[in-house]
Amino acid sequence: MHITIYCASSGQVPAPYTDAARELGRLLAARGHTLINGAGRTGLMAAAAEACLDAGGEAVGVIPQFMIDQGWQHAGLTRLVVTPDMHRRKEKMAALADACIALPGGVGTLEELLEVITWKQLGLFLKPIVILNTEGFFAPLLAQLEWAAAEHFMRPAHLGIWRVADTPAEAVRLAETTPPWDPSVRKFAAL
Repeated sequence: MHITIYCASSGQVPAPYTDAARELGRLLAARGHTLINGAGRTGLMAAAAEACLDAGGEAVGVIPQFMIDQGWQHAGLTRLVVTPDMHRRKEKMAALADACIALPGGVGTLEELLEVITWKQLGLFLKPIVILNTEGFFAPLLAQLEWAAAEHFMRPAHLGIWRVADTPAEAVRLAETTPPWDPSVRKFAAL
């Protein structure tokens, strides 16, 4: 499988987040999966990619040209895919994915996660989406999404768009075993 991971580029996060990213990278390599991420040279992006590579796996980075111009790309990845802008970067990362796993991160990570959830709600992306809830990081977001469903801003069935994992091993298992989303869901996107 090709598994796209969304995660932080910040190198200043507490150790448990970095440890989980490394473990995820090692597990992806051990299971024969290709890691795809945003090609950052720091933070959880680098930790996961380097652990995957160190374990004999492949790590593909997708990055817009302006970030390369700033020198933000990881130089040691298996392959680097360069896009003209952020929108194409997100499209390419989703197009390459057999599944997506979201690790903790800032607004960029949250935006990527919510966009791919939206695409799945609309029937544009049918593959597994897994939220790796390290240290309970995503608990407030998950509560917000449940509240949105309770208040009828989305259907309760849409809470099944993603799966939540507490450990990297569970995240990989869910990425491997969650069935594709039903394409007929598109007609239920509106309330």
